[in-house]
Amino acid sequence: MATFKEFRNNVKPNWCPGCGDFSIQAAIQRAAANVGLEPENLAVISGIGCSGRISGYINAYGFHGIHGRVLPIAQGVKLANRELTVIASGGDGDGFAIGMGHTVHAIRRNLNVTYIVMDNQIYGLTKGQTSPRSAEGFKTKSTPEGSIESTLSPLEIAMSAGATFVAQSFSSDLKQLTRLIEEGINHEGFSLINVFSPCVTFNKINTYDWFKENIINLEQFPDYDPSDRVNAMNKIMETNGLLTGLIYQNKTRKSYENLVTGFKQEGLSKQNIKITEEEFDKLVAEFK
Repeated sequence: MATFKEFRNNVKPNWCPGCGDFSIQAAIQRAAANVGLEPENLAVISGIGCSGRISGYINAYGFHGIHGRVLPIAQGVKLANRELTVIASGGDGDGFAIGMGHTVHAIRRNLNVTYIVMDNQIYGLTKGQTSPRSAEGFKTKSTPEGSIESTLSPLEIAMSAGATFVAQSFSSDLKQLTRLIEEGINHEGFSLINVFSPCVTFNKINTYDWFKENIINLEQFPDYDPSDRVNAMNKIMETNGLLTGLIYQNKTRKSYENLVTGFKQEGLSKQNIKITEEEFDKLVAEFK
């Protein structure tokens, strides 16, 4: 069985020193090892942005996609080879701005993919513009007088779209984050894990200290029931989305793959996709 070190490669991350994405990378590697994966069992699909680089930093199959399209690619990989464990990763701009349509439909479709969002409330790679997750009044290069738009709540959107697994963590809490990724991988269906990942270069508001002072950890409430959808939504709204832990999980709904009639367990690479000349002629005849 592979150790987390075997999910490392020789590519050194070029994130800014102190970036929360370092911890998220480590958590993915640890979680993959903890659930018993081998590097050849894992595919990491990423989008554009600082977070998009992560697919090149993990020893596994990797695909660096285009902005906002990480989930169509990840779903395609999973449908082509359902034997692979597929982790999709992107930033809040990637997933909640240009890619929001894909995010909502991936959630409701419930394909067996784990989606990790590195949420730093800003566009980091393009040098510090307001994102959909920036707070009202947030001053950046694109909003020098302060943002006048309301902050998007991905957790509320996920719940209303019919999510079967919703979790949130903080990059400083490596133990919790690793455990949530493990649970997301083991969950049958789509898993959304939003991670507060401070941008130390361009976001001087939502800092490590700020999150430590404002986050409410659900582990403080031993009676909290993540299977109660109504209570989960209420808790999200009560805390203004500043909560961490497993927020909601529905273990009864089947994944998309298990609802498709005749969908084979083995991947396309292992299937015999050759057709006879007779079958070919029959297919061509349909177009005559």
